[in-house]
Amino acid sequence: MQQQSITQTKKQIYFERGVFITWYCSVGDCTFCYMSTQKDKIKDPLMAKRKKESILAEILLCKILDWKIEFISAGYGSYQVPNLVELIRDISATYGEKVWLNIGALKEPLLKQLLPYIKGVSGSIETLAPGIRDKICPSKPLKWFEDMFDLCDKYNVKKAITIIIGVGETEDDYEHLSSFIKKHHIDQVTFYRLKPVKGTEFEHTEPMSSDYYAGWISKTKQEFPHLKIIAGSWAEHFDEYTQLIEAGAEAMTKFPAIKKFNSPQAKQIIEAVEKADAEFKSNFTEYPKINAEEEVNKLPFDDNLKKRILEKLNVYLKSIQ
Repeated sequence: MQQQSITQTKKQIYFERGVFITWYCSVGDCTFCYMSTQKDKIKDPLMAKRKKESILAEILLCKILDWKIEFISAGYGSYQVPNLVELIRDISATYGEKVWLNIGALKEPLLKQLLPYIKGVSGSIETLAPGIRDKICPSKPLKWFEDMFDLCDKYNVKKAITIIIGVGETEDDYEHLSSFIKKHHIDQVTFYRLKPVKGTEFEHTEPMSSDYYAGWISKTKQEFPHLKIIAGSWAEHFDEYTQLIEAGAEAMTKFPAIKKFNSPQAKQIIEAVEKADAEFKSNFTEYPKINAEEEVNKLPFDDNLKKRILEKLNVYLKSIQ
């Protein structure tokens, strides 16, 4: 009998970029968050919004470099509904597919308007540890997101959550995360390592071990093998991506990929992925061989907007060159 050869396909890892469209949040009191240090400094929320051409140029750059869009992110109270819907429509058109959103707990009227342009919504849950969540997110009730996820079931929208590890939870709190995933049939989880942001109460927090962080990912993946897991780390811990991927992460995030393109840190991440016997599919090191003007002209926008996008895209391309 002729022996059949078995080809094993390596796990493919993509970089997923969270694209921020504003730096303002009207809630603004989550005790770990950078936006909590900026809220009182922003007198006019409209001035904290990024220009449309800058956002769309960044989205186009992600497409060119095979960077996935983790989600489009904005704080509460930073956009009026008509402008927001138009922007998400144009982001989807630029990227060429529907996108994930992480812009707070959506109400039904807004969710219905966004349906043609989104594949799913993400809730910034942060932690499900009793007693800790109310402390670090005092003005962001869990019920807001649970109500949104009920609407997602009604309109067949995918559901994701973000979880920060290192805010005071313990391994015993995993059962609360597990119960939430089961209850709401979550499709995707992004785990973040706590970043001690200057000006927050976590500024001087000692970093947790990679073993502890990877343990959360491993437990989650073992119990929910269908779940897509994205993992985020920070510069001094980039080598832990090997361990996080081996634990079950299928994508990585939280890397300043434009500023650090083709940097030693970018190469460090690629090496960490390869050490996990996986294949890194996003472009972190090779300047793209494209005609920027041709790429922009493919977009379904008026000439004035395309001109502004091209100008900004060229700035991004110059910065990674």
